[in-house]
Amino acid sequence: METVIITGGTGLVGRALTALLLERGYRVIVLTRKPEAGRNKAVTYAHWDLRTQAIDESAVQQADYIVHLAGANVGEKRWTEARKREIVESRTQSSELIYTALKTIPNKVKKVISASATGYYGEYTDHAFTEKDPPATDYLGNTTVLWEQHISKVASLDKKLVILRTGIVLSTEGGALKEFYKPLRFGFATILGSGEQFVPWIHIHDLVRIYFSAIVDDKMEGTFNAVSPNPVTNKELILTMAKVAKGRSFMTTHVPAFVLKTALGEMSVEVLKSVKASPNKLMQSGFQFSYPTIEAAIQQLFSR
Repeated sequence: METVIITGGTGLVGRALTALLLERGYRVIVLTRKPEAGRNKAVTYAHWDLRTQAIDESAVQQADYIVHLAGANVGEKRWTEARKREIVESRTQSSELIYTALKTIPNKVKKVISASATGYYGEYTDHAFTEKDPPATDYLGNTTVLWEQHISKVASLDKKLVILRTGIVLSTEGGALKEFYKPLRFGFATILGSGEQFVPWIHIHDLVRIYFSAIVDDKMEGTFNAVSPNPVTNKELILTMAKVAKGRSFMTTHVPAFVLKTALGEMSVEVLKSVKASPNKLMQSGFQFSYPTIEAAIQQLFSR
């Protein structure tokens, strides 16, 4: 039985990936500041602490793979300067701790698979970004560059590395979809800004399958865009969700960009920035999407 360490294992993607790995016969170790609070009896919880750069050496020694998902939620709180530092440091310090642990603790880790984000890319013009495109120079671009630079150091330790740049993860268990759905409870399909901005998205089932593919496919290395091959605008996403969930019993409303900028401040870029990213490299590696279209993804999520 092979063992997978997951950082950020209590988050949306971490929980779904843990369930898949357990189903496929893997042993899962979740790194957390409070192992005693772990609730899943099928999972082993081990201690780590970014502030002290402490990590359970035994966990590292047992691991065959590390999946690095840890990082403060970008959309959870307003971007004060303190929050922006927390977003960056939660990613760079956790990546540094993984690198240091692999460098100093005897281990058998074959591969590290790390999350990243399509925030790496700039504003959409007429181009679907590929992994070879340069990063944006804004806050999100700089954050993802630092994140990837820090975790990429593990490659110098003769470890294989996969980096998955992900957009909005669609799930009814949390994340953006639950937020988009809230106005629909009152019959409003709320389009953000012009609604014409492209949203790089992926069904959570497909995303965890990509992480699993990175574990089982020895040849899979490098950086990949983990997004649907069919990007949609914010308007298309919201209206598809509304039609599936409510049929025709909803009213379309708009929240102007200036209102979002006033309410959210700099964080409004999260919902107003238009990005197209191409998953062609991922598909050329052999991955096939179960939910390649927004209609298929929304139908499945709301039929559960």
